[in-house]
Amino acid sequence: MDAETCPQQPPDGSRPRANNDDSPPGLSSAEAARRLADTGPNEVASTDERPLRRMLHHFWSPVPWMLEATIILQLAAGERLEAAMVGVLLLTNVLVGIIQEGRANATLALLRQRLAPRARLRRDGAWADAPASGLVPGDVVQLSLGGIVPADVRLLSGSVLLDQSMLTGESVAVEQQRGALAYAGALVRRGEAIAEVAATGPRTYFGRTAELVKAADVESSEQQAVLGVVKALTGVNMTIVVIMVAYAHHIGMTVTQIVPLVLAALLSAVPVAMPAVFTLAATVGAGRLAQNGVLLARLSALQEAAMVDVLCVDKTGTLTENSLGVGSVIPLAQGISAAALLARAAAASSSDGQDPVDAAVRAAALKSAEPRLTVRRFTPFDPAAKMSEATIAGVDGEDIRIVKGSPLAIAALAPLSDEAETAKTKLSGDGYRVLAVAAGRAGAMAVIGLIGLSDPPRADSAPLLGELAALGITPVMITGDTADTAATVARAVGLTGPVCPHGHIPEQAGPQDYAVYAGVFPEDKFKLVRAFQRGGHAVGMCGDGANDAPALRQAQMGIAVSSATDVAKSAAGLVLTVPGLRGIVDCIEEGRSAFQRVLTFTLSTLVNKAVTLIVMGGGLVMTGEAVLTPLLQALWMLTSDIAMMARAADRATPTPYPNAWRIRELTLAALPLGTVKLAYAMTVLALGWFWLRLDGEAMRSLTFLTLVLAGQATSLVLREHDHVWRSRPAAILVAAMVTAAALATAFAWAGWFMAPLPGWMVIALYGTTVGYGFALDAVKVAMLRRLPIDRR
Repeated sequence: MDAETCPQQPPDGSRPRANNDDSPPGLSSAEAARRLADTGPNEVASTDERPLRRMLHHFWSPVPWMLEATIILQLAAGERLEAAMVGVLLLTNVLVGIIQEGRANATLALLRQRLAPRARLRRDGAWADAPASGLVPGDVVQLSLGGIVPADVRLLSGSVLLDQSMLTGESVAVEQQRGALAYAGALVRRGEAIAEVAATGPRTYFGRTAELVKAADVESSEQQAVLGVVKALTGVNMTIVVIMVAYAHHIGMTVTQIVPLVLAALLSAVPVAMPAVFTLAATVGAGRLAQNGVLLARLSALQEAAMVDVLCVDKTGTLTENSLGVGSVIPLAQGISAAALLARAAAASSSDGQDPVDAAVRAAALKSAEPRLTVRRFTPFDPAAKMSEATIAGVDGEDIRIVKGSPLAIAALAPLSDEAETAKTKLSGDGYRVLAVAAGRAGAMAVIGLIGLSDPPRADSAPLLGELAALGITPVMITGDTADTAATVARAVGLTGPVCPHGHIPEQAGPQDYAVYAGVFPEDKFKLVRAFQRGGHAVGMCGDGANDAPALRQAQMGIAVSSATDVAKSAAGLVLTVPGLRGIVDCIEEGRSAFQRVLTFTLSTLVNKAVTLIVMGGGLVMTGEAVLTPLLQALWMLTSDIAMMARAADRATPTPYPNAWRIRELTLAALPLGTVKLAYAMTVLALGWFWLRLDGEAMRSLTFLTLVLAGQATSLVLREHDHVWRSRPAAILVAAMVTAAALATAFAWAGWFMAPLPGWMVIALYGTTVGYGFALDAVKVAMLRRLPIDRR
C-alpha cells in the first residue's frame, strides 16, 4: 500500500490555517437545541449506583446465599464463633465482587475522560468556545494543534496529524485531509482543520467502545464450580436428610432430638471453605506472577487462565514492536546500493524526530556504512504534495535534487518503470507502506529505489506462539490493519492458516476457521470473542488500545501488554509490566497449577461432605442416636474445612492441556472414592458399637475423630493425580494437616467438648487411617487413569 506520510512543521514555526471565512455558518442555536433533545449530550452515560445499593447487590446472588444459609444454620446451632468466621468469608467474597465492579466503572470513567471537555464551534455564523457535551450532529467545529477531537467529525477543509494511540494503540500518527473521518478522543499533533460533527456521545467510535465495556459479561469459573458442587451435594443431602428424619420419627425420636440432627446434617453439606480457597489460591499465584512482571487486576483471571484454549492476539504492540521501521530496501538505479539509497532518503528526511516515517528512514541509514550526505536545502513534507525533498552537492559541485514520498506523487516527477511498478506491487502485497525515492538534476529526475516500512514483529512473538501451541492453545490474530499487512506479520511469527476477508466476520466463528481476522473494528473484536465463547471455548485476549477494552473485558483472560493505554489496563484481568509476552505463558502455567490445587480440593470436598452425611445416616440406623451433634459438626469444620485452606498454597504440577470444570466427571470420580471412605468409616463405627460396646457419647467421639483423620488422609491422597508419594506436599499444608489432626486428637483424648477416648483407641485409629489412605490411593490412581476430570 502507498505510504501515508506525515506533515512537517515549516521552519518558521507557522502552521497551516483553515479558511474560517469560507467555512459553513454552522447550525442555529434553535436547531442545535432541537437536535440535542433528540440525540442527547455528547458524553458516555454514567451508570453509577449509590454505594449502599451497590454493596447490597453483592449479597444477593447464589454464592452469598450459600454462605448466608451457613451462617443462619450455625447461629441456630449455637456456634457463634464459627458463624463469625463464615461471615468473614462472606464479606471477603462481597469485597472481591465490589472491586471487580469498580474496575469496570473505572474503565468507563477513563473512556469518558478522553472526550474533550470543551470545543470551538460555529453557531449562528459566529465562532465560540463551548462545552463539548453540547455538540450535536451537524455542528461545525475547529480542530487546532494540541486539542482533542470532541466528537466523530468529517473534515471539511484543512489537514491535521492525529495521534490516535489512545484509541487504537497504534504508535504512528495519521494525517487526515478533507473528507476524512476523525474520531473523538484523538489528539491533534499538527495542523488545523474545519470539520462537521458526524456522531456524538455513545454513537461515536469511542462511545460504542464504552457501551461494549458495559455489555461485557462472562460468568466466572469460580461461580460455575461452586454452584456445580452445591448442586451435586444438594441431591445427596436432601435425600439423606429426608431418610434420616423419617427413620428418626419411626424409632420414636422427639422433635427436640431431630432438629439438632437435621442442623448438623445440613451444616455438613455446605462447602464453606471453597470460595476462600479459590481466592487464596489466586492470591498465592498473584504473588508469584508479580515477581515475573505480571500483575493480576482480577484474581479470578488466574483461574480463567487455566481454561483458556484460544488466545486472541492484537497485532500492533502485542506481536509487533509498535514502532515503524524499514523492512525492505529495493535499489532501482545502476550503481545505487541499499545503503546509498537509504543515505539519499535520509537526506530528504527531517532530523527533528517528530515524523515517525522520517525517523525510521534516518535510523536505518545510520546503521549502514554509507557516509552522511551534505544537505544544502531541505523542504519538509508537504501533505498536499505528499513528498519531502532535499538538495545535496553532486560530485561535480552541481546541485542534486532528492525527493521522497508517495509513489503516486513521485511518479509525477519521475515515471515508475515496469520494474519499479512490479516491486511496488509486491511490497504493497506483503503489507509494507511504500516510499519512492527519486534523485537527479532539475528536469532529469529518476526513481532510484523503493523503501518498504513496517511495524516489525517482536523477537519473542514466534517462540511464544510455539509455546502456547504446545500448551494446547490456539492463537488467533485480530487486527484493524489490512489483510496484506496482517498476513505478512502472521507469516513472520509462524501463524499459518487462512485470513478472514476484510469486513466479513461470520456469525458462527471457531478458532480453526481463520488464523487471522483483519480489518476488524472494536465491536467486531468483542463479537468475535463472544462467538468463540458460544462455541464452548475459553478465550484469552491480548490488547493495548482503548478499542480493545470491550474484548478485554469480555474475555475470560484479558491481557494488557506493558505499552497498553490506561483504558486497556483498566479493562484487563492481568497486566504485563515488562516488554514481551513471556508473562502470558507464565500466567497460564501458574493458572493451571492453581486450578489443580482448587480442583483436587473440590474433589476432596465432594468425597468428605457426601460421606459425612451418609455416615450420619448410617450411624443413626446403627445406634438409634445421632452420631454427630451440631457442636461436633462445627468442630469438624474448624479442624478440617478451615485447615484445608492451606491447600491453596500447596505444590501442584500444571497440565500440558487446557483445564475445565467437569462437575459430572468429578461427581462420578467421587463415587468410588467415597465408597472406600464410607466402607472404612462404617467399619470403624461398627467395631466400636458391636465389638467394643461403646455408649452413645463415646460413639460420637469416635465418629468425630474418625471423620477428621480420614478427611485429612483423603485430602492428602487426592492432592496428587498419581500415587501419593510421587510429589511432596508444601510445608504449610503439612503444618495445617498436623495441626488439625493434633487438635482433633486432643479434643477426643482429653474429652474436651465430648466424651474421652482411651489412648490405645486413638493410636489404633491412626494406624487404620494410614491403611485407609493407601487403599484410597490405589483406587484413585486406577480410576483417574480411566476418567479425566480436568481436560477441556
